[in-house]
Amino acid sequence: MRNASERAAGRVVIDPEGPLLLEGPVEIRLPDGTTAYSDRFMVAVCTCRRSRRYPWCDTSHRRRTRERDERDAAGEQARKPVED
Repeated sequence: MRNASERAAGRVVIDPEGPLLLEGPVEIRLPDGTTAYSDRFMVAVCTCRRSRRYPWCDTSHRRRTRERDERDAAGEQARKPVED
């Protein structure tokens, strides 16, 4: 077994609007003392705590944009029947 100074460095990618992307495999120690493990080559770790699969990201952080909301509202008004 290698010591800490001989281990290969892992890579972490930080996306301000999304999860932390870690090169796997990874082992994550959770606040309650349990450990989550993934042997995938790239792992998305939730940072917003909205994920139903925490600590793994399930894209729950994605929100609707204002532009899309306005488009949806305009489309809804166009579908309503005109009342006299």
